[in-house]
Amino acid sequence: MKTGHMNKQRTTMNLIIKNYENNQIKLQLSSFSNAGGITEYHALLSVLDPMLTFEKQTTLLLQAYQEMFNNELPTRAVAVFRRYFLSDAANQHDFLIEREKGLFQGACSVVQQPPMNGTKIALWVYLQTEMTVRSHRDSFFETSHNGYRHLWYGGAFNKAANSEYQTRLLLNNYIMLLSEQGCKLSDHCVRTWFFVQNVDVNYSGVVKARKEVFVTQGLTEETHYISSTGIEGRHADPDVFVEMDAYAIAGMQPEQMQYLYAPTHLNPTYEYGVTFERGTTITYGDRKHLFISGTASINNRGEIVHPGDILQQTARMMENIAVLLKEGGADTKDIVQALVYLRDPSDYQVVSEYFRTHYPEMPYLIVLGPVCRPGWLIETECIAVTDAGDSRFMAF
Repeated sequence: MKTGHMNKQRTTMNLIIKNYENNQIKLQLSSFSNAGGITEYHALLSVLDPMLTFEKQTTLLLQAYQEMFNNELPTRAVAVFRRYFLSDAANQHDFLIEREKGLFQGACSVVQQPPMNGTKIALWVYLQTEMTVRSHRDSFFETSHNGYRHLWYGGAFNKAANSEYQTRLLLNNYIMLLSEQGCKLSDHCVRTWFFVQNVDVNYSGVVKARKEVFVTQGLTEETHYISSTGIEGRHADPDVFVEMDAYAIAGMQPEQMQYLYAPTHLNPTYEYGVTFERGTTITYGDRKHLFISGTASINNRGEIVHPGDILQQTARMMENIAVLLKEGGADTKDIVQALVYLRDPSDYQVVSEYFRTHYPEMPYLIVLGPVCRPGWLIETECIAVTDAGDSRFMAF
């Protein structure tokens, strides 16, 4: 077992790395807490033995989660959101959903993005303490505390004719769900994820629909967009071309939400035809959350940096993330969860060694997820937390 502080100058952030189930499951558990406040956790669980069947891997992973929940977390913790990464969703989804019944309350996302260590399943779970929980319709899950209502939306899909129509319906349905909660897409949505089957073909439909729907909601280059990841990912049903997750917050003051740009390293996304923010920060009375969108090896002219060189692209990608975090008052040591997407499975060993060497205390998963532009070989998104709260606002 390895235990250590992600930032040696701070006692509120902690990372535990340990193995469960006879060293067959790896846990990376990051936590953040302030005295008397909410404690939040990000658990990344991965299988270490690729020779096991999917059924065995799933059983061990869920057993490890339960053991972690019982041994590492207070009894008042609740899982507010979880995402499974599968190697073959069409053949694995139903068994997984049946097997996990009764373990979770929160919103659930299941996507085919195979773990790059050769196994069949991995899991990210976001947990919080002291929260009041409530389930709404259509995979809409709410946690509330201190006047804030956190709305998690997981695994949304439909089977319209193409990716454009599916995206349009997804967003319009989400806007309606937000409206039922007294929320607006433009004012309350913090983060979206779009998982696109055959991203090289279908992403253009996502971009077109998202841009057109955003205009109807007052989201333009003159106002702002929403932090997002658009990446290859497959649903269990082959007729689903786009799957969506989202996160919104009710009860914020407008000035609690700010956007990150890093103009020395990145250009506005609308300059190359897409509509999302590079990063978003939410400031509470006792902490700050930073949500970094899927970030690749790009410069401030929108050009791919280091074409064809996975190692150099990885380094530039992390440099871009570091600059975004710095703009928000954080650094890479404040990252509590990172998801790394690779286009080419043969790059896994190089990238894995890079992260082991340069970011040994950053909790992350590496999965197969081709990026929306073929020249980008790698992309990473992350969540960071700092204790840079603002007393004008209520605590988290």
